Amino acid sequence: MNPPPPHLPRREAFRIAGFSAAGLALAACGVQGQKAAPPKADAVQDFWAKQTKHGKVVFANWPEYMPEDKAPLEKFKEATGISYEYKEVIQENADFFGKADPVLRAGQPLGYDIVVMTNGIQLQHMIELGYAVPLDHTRLPNFGANAGQKYKERSYDPGSKYTIPYTSGVTGIAYNTKYVDEDITSIESLFDPKYKGRVGMMSDAQEIGNFGMFALGIDPEKSTEADWKKAGEKLKAQRDAGIVRKYYDQSYIDAVAKGDIWLSMAWSGDIFQRQLAGEPVKFVVPEEGGTIWTDNMLIPKGAANPLDALMLMDYLYQPAVAAELDEFIQYVTPVPAVQELLREKAKTAKGEDKKALEDMVDSPLMFPTEADYVKLRTYTTLTNQQQQVFNPIFQSITQA
Repeated sequence: MNPPPPHLPRREAFRIAGFSAAGLALAACGVQGQKAAPPKADAVQDFWAKQTKHGKVVFANWPEYMPEDKAPLEKFKEATGISYEYKEVIQENADFFGKADPVLRAGQPLGYDIVVMTNGIQLQHMIELGYAVPLDHTRLPNFGANAGQKYKERSYDPGSKYTIPYTSGVTGIAYNTKYVDEDITSIESLFDPKYKGRVGMMSDAQEIGNFGMFALGIDPEKSTEADWKKAGEKLKAQRDAGIVRKYYDQSYIDAVAKGDIWLSMAWSGDIFQRQLAGEPVKFVVPEEGGTIWTDNMLIPKGAANPLDALMLMDYLYQPAVAAELDEFIQYVTPVPAVQELLREKAKTAKGEDKKALEDMVDSPLMFPTEADYVKLRTYTTLTNQQQQVFNPIFQSITQA
């Protein structure tokens, strides 16, 4: 087994919530279009009853999210007779949505049957504007049988009406053990004056906003405008005290690995890659809480092959297929059975392959513990109007 390449390309453009310049522009002016009414159950049933298998599916995804040999897709083709086009065309949520919005608003198809988007503002827009096709769960038996319950109960898409997870990751704290000689357990370490000038924080508004709220004991999913302002004040005090060296995008990982900063907000997948490379970095979900984000599969409005798409989405929830994907991706799988499958594979593997598989199986970065899950929350759900309040609070800190 050759180790997969680091998953850095898809992180370099604020991949989590899409707050690039394009994303800020969209948020500032609001998104055109009327909020769509939730579809009626009968209409959903009628839509799917009319669909037929066309023998083709076009899958739009992020880079480094499918083995190079496309083995899961090849096996799907063999099992179903459905051919595929796989396109690594999603580099950042805001940029993708910015291009998709005028096309979908005009009633035109995107040319993709499945797209993968991270939970956050842009995915919320896709759902609210009626750009995502409601799913027929009677045609998703593998999802129903094999998805973990936590991946069926997501605040941003209750009941998985429009999306099902592709993979997930966690935002927590990473620290360099060459310079930090204590076990970091609390988010307050990021605010500790003894680490003045050696702390990294993320530049993304939703990411840093969540950590400001965690530090105050606030659940971001239930937060109010008053909570955002309190979190902003705490983060401003941290900045003004000189504790933060820099507000980072993807570059935080090199900074903490080199010792330019000693501890930082961090993404789980990045740290796991560095641990496999033998670098002295640890990752922890702080006791106050961490953020779980999910990249989600959806069928865009006007897709040419929705039934074929739904079949592929469900196929990826077979445990053996999900294990093959997770072995390559090395993030958090929505299929709990994957851990035991990889454990069994490790028993018969040899040498470096065996060590790599054992590291995956034992890593809470790929398989969070129940104690970790209890502490994990997703982002604040924001209306267009609320974005006008939320964004400036945290951007005034990171962009000052």
